[in-house]
Amino acid sequence: MATKNQVLENTIKRCRERNIIIPTYEQMRDPDKIPQAIKDDLKDIGLWDLNPRNLFRITWKNEPVKKGGGFGGVNYLEIPRQISGVKARIIMLIGKYFPTGAHKVGATFGPLVSRLIHGDFDPTTQKAVWPSTGNYCRGGAYDSYLLACDSIAILPEGMSKERFEWLKKVGAEIFATPGCESNVKEIYDKCHELKKERGDKIVILNQFDEIGNAIWHYAVTGTAMEEVFNKEKKAGQRMSALCLTQGSAGTLGSGEYLKTRFPKIKVCAAEALQCPTLLYNGYGGHRIEGIGDKHVPWIHNLKNTDMVVDIDDEATIAVMRLFNKKAGHKFLQGIGVKQDFIDKLELLGISSIANMLTCIKAAKYYEMNENDIVFSLCTDSMEMYQSRVSEYDSKDGEYTDKNAAVHYGKYLENLGTDYMLETSYYDRKRMHNLKYFTWVEQQGKDVKELNDQWYQEDYWQKQFDSVKEWDEKINEFNERTGLLKKL
Repeated sequence: MATKNQVLENTIKRCRERNIIIPTYEQMRDPDKIPQAIKDDLKDIGLWDLNPRNLFRITWKNEPVKKGGGFGGVNYLEIPRQISGVKARIIMLIGKYFPTGAHKVGATFGPLVSRLIHGDFDPTTQKAVWPSTGNYCRGGAYDSYLLACDSIAILPEGMSKERFEWLKKVGAEIFATPGCESNVKEIYDKCHELKKERGDKIVILNQFDEIGNAIWHYAVTGTAMEEVFNKEKKAGQRMSALCLTQGSAGTLGSGEYLKTRFPKIKVCAAEALQCPTLLYNGYGGHRIEGIGDKHVPWIHNLKNTDMVVDIDDEATIAVMRLFNKKAGHKFLQGIGVKQDFIDKLELLGISSIANMLTCIKAAKYYEMNENDIVFSLCTDSMEMYQSRVSEYDSKDGEYTDKNAAVHYGKYLENLGTDYMLETSYYDRKRMHNLKYFTWVEQQGKDVKELNDQWYQEDYWQKQFDSVKEWDEKINEFNERTGLLKKL
C-alpha cells in the first residue's frame, strides 16, 4: 500500500499534468485575492463548464452570467412583505450562480480537497463516493471531475430525473437506491455494500459526517451573510435569526460562524413535517427535495440549535406551483409584488421554498418587527425541478386563479406557528442523543466522540478552526505543482 507521501506525490503530479490549481478558502471568501491570470482565464469559460478553473467559482460572489463572468458582491435577494406577510426582513443568498446551479460544490469541496492536500486520497487509483439525496452528489461529481478524480454518485431513485440526466453527462458511476428524499439509511447500506466489494479502491465522502461540509459553510457562507447584513442593515436593525432546513447540517455550519459574531442570533433548524425526526423522534417520507431525514447528522451541533421548525411538504409544493405558474404570477402581481421580483422566483428551488417558509414561521413566532433581519439560503433554483412542475400539473390539473388564491391564503398569508419547538437544554440533548442509534450502532462511530461533541467545550470550534491549517496546506500544495509560478 502506498504511503501518504507517495499518494500526495501522485496527486501533485496529476494536478500538474491537468493544470489544476486549488483555490483557498480565503479566495472563496474574497475573490479579489484570486490571481489576475486565473480571472483572465475565466473570461472564456462557462459557469457550468467542466474546466478546473471553475474551482475558483466556488463562491457566493460570481457575476450572475452563464459565461465569462467575473466577481462582485454576494448574490442575494430579499423576500417582499407582500409574500412573507411579516414585518421582519428576510434575506436569502442565491445558490443558482455556483457551477451546477447549487452551493453543494462548496459543501463537497471541503471533504475532497482536505484529503487531496493531506495525501489521504489518490486520484490515480481511487474513486470518490458521494452518498446523497440530490445536489451533494452533483456537487461531488462536478468537483471530482475538475480535480481529475473518478466519482460514484448514490442517490434515491425518487429524485428528479434532471439530477440523473446531469450526472450521466459528467461521467459519474450512478447507483439509485430505493425510496425518496428521507430514505437515507438505504444510501448508507449501498455505501457499505460497495466498500465490501471494492475495499480501498473507493473513499466514501458522506455529507452527513464530513466536517469539511460544515467547515466550508462556516468559512464562506457565514462570512457572506455577515457581509450582506453589514451592507443592508439600517439604524437599529439586528441579525436576528438564521433559518435553514437541516438536511446534512452542512449549511448550519454558517450558524456556527454567525454565533461568534452575533451571539443573540436564533439558529432555527427545519425539517419536513412528514418526517419529524428532530421534533418528535419521528420518521416518514416527504417531497421536499434537497433535505434528508430519519436521522441526525454527525456534524450537526445541537447545542447551537435554538429552534426546530417543521414544514408541511404540501405547503412547499403548493408555493412551488404558485411561484412557477402563470396564474400564480398574475395573482402575485395583483397583491402588489413587483414584476422584477416575480422574474426572480425561479431562483427558489423546492428546499429554498421550505427555507423561506421557515423564516416566515420563525418571524411570526418571535413576533419580529422592522428591526429584525432573518437570513437563509436559496440552495438551488428550479432548474432541476421542471419535471416536478409538470408532474403536479398532470396529477392535480392545470393551475388556476383559484388555486393561486387558495395557496397564497393557506400557505403564506395564514402560515402558522404550529409544529415548532423552542429548544431547552434537554430538548437539544434528546436530539443529540439520536445520533447514537445511527452513528454508533449502525455506522461504527466512537461513543467517546459522541460524548465529546456534547460535553467538550471546544470540540466544535476546534473543528472549524482547522480551515486555517487547510489554507496553509492548499498554498503549499499549489507551490509544489509549480503551476502558480507559470501564471
